[in-house]
Amino acid sequence: MIETIRGIREALAAERAAGRTVALTATLGALHDGHLSHLERAAELADITVVSIFVNPTQFTDPADLDKYPRTLDDDLVALTAAGVDYVFAPSVDEMYPQGLTQTKVSAGKLGTLYEGASRPGHFDGVLTVVAKLLDIVAPDVATFGQKDAQQLFLVRRMVSDLNLPVRIESIETVREPDGLALSSRNRFLDPKQRRAARALSIALEAAASSAERGLDATLAAAQGALMGEALVQLDYLKIVHPSTFMPVDDGYRGPAIVIVAAVLGTTRLIDNESIYIG
Repeated sequence: MIETIRGIREALAAERAAGRTVALTATLGALHDGHLSHLERAAELADITVVSIFVNPTQFTDPADLDKYPRTLDDDLVALTAAGVDYVFAPSVDEMYPQGLTQTKVSAGKLGTLYEGASRPGHFDGVLTVVAKLLDIVAPDVATFGQKDAQQLFLVRRMVSDLNLPVRIESIETVREPDGLALSSRNRFLDPKQRRAARALSIALEAAASSAERGLDATLAAAQGALMGEALVQLDYLKIVHPSTFMPVDDGYRGPAIVIVAAVLGTTRLIDNESIYIG
């Protein structure tokens, strides 16, 4: 484990000098099997695997949410050691922001104000800023990001393209519980009743996928119907967006799409998505 920017740069410079390629998986810690699936793919894509663990304050719009985010570094290190990760970069806030939270930011633009960005203003600016910093610090050949955070994945890819950053972004499929719930570090905050109700998100996505051949209206109606039956699920948004723009598709649209959903159960916010083809 390395805690300083200088330390990780020097270590990886030596690896690259020896001709080795580097893969980065950026995390906030509180690791689960979904994160570990990134590491399996990263090991296939590069010689050296690096995992960053950093609870980035600039992407939390609610200080209470930042305070309660689980921090399980010791357990994470055990899991990463077992997974055969080569380096863990675990900087402090002062190491990443030595002069206070940075005044220079990467803007997510209009898309950063929609969906998750509407409920969490400034969130994606914070995400892109810290991802840009991590990509500069680690200088990986490839970086893995999860499909579960579809809007984040889209924005990171767009940033890499817009800024001509020399890294390939590899999408990792969502890992789910046996009942379909997407793995998330936030699932641990659900009580038993909320945990059962949370299954409605993946049921809604399944309903959308099975109805997609009947058109856009039928797809939305099927997903909404699955969610309406769960009183504990407070729906934030349910949208069907185009994979190339991440903007809502037009009425009558036919073709590839992504269904995105977010809901709150108690004080826990969950998101999920599914790629579909509207016939």
